[in-house]
Amino acid sequence: MIRIVCFLIGYAFGLIQTSFIIGKIYGIDIREHGSGNAGTTNMIRTLGTKLGLLTFAGDFLKSFLAVMLVSILLRHSHADILPILKLYTGAGAIIAHDFPFYLQFKGGKGVAASAGMVTAFQPVIFLIALASFLGVAIVTKYVSAGSLTCYAVFFLLTVFYGMIGGFHMTSGHLAELYLVAFLLTALCWWQHRENISRLIAGTERKTHLFHKKEE
Repeated sequence: MIRIVCFLIGYAFGLIQTSFIIGKIYGIDIREHGSGNAGTTNMIRTLGTKLGLLTFAGDFLKSFLAVMLVSILLRHSHADILPILKLYTGAGAIIAHDFPFYLQFKGGKGVAASAGMVTAFQPVIFLIALASFLGVAIVTKYVSAGSLTCYAVFFLLTVFYGMIGGFHMTSGHLAELYLVAFLLTALCWWQHRENISRLIAGTERKTHLFHKKEE
């Protein structure tokens, strides 16, 4: 039951669709421009880097705050499974972000929301995953490739951290933690399936993270 509660808390936070709100302020529906994705990369391409970073910050914060709220509320009563509950909370935020019911289930791909979740989940894992994202995205100018790499690193580091005893949980709870982390990784890769096809075909669009226009 507590897992469902945490998921719903995350879901409520995740329904705040930052790019859609910013787009409406500037008189557009971001889903009708560029790639049609309600996320950071499309905002950078459509309205520039500043608003793209603002979009990232909003999506980051909604999942970060949701996970931190659960951490504070349950840190004593459910300390033995708190890492798992953090991931369930983050999963709720990511799914609400990706598939918001009030926008015909057409949202973003969950990368910024995932970043917020991972930061609240385990900051060291976030920093390493972020470094992998920036390295790949800046060198290749493929944000999608950076995002895919980042999520893979998150999953592998989560497993590694658990194996060395970092989460202080039983083997059964660790298995559940790994499963949730894997499913979140699989969701990210599924959301990027068209990008993966374009990367393989060599037709993926490049994006300069710190410039207004794509290459």
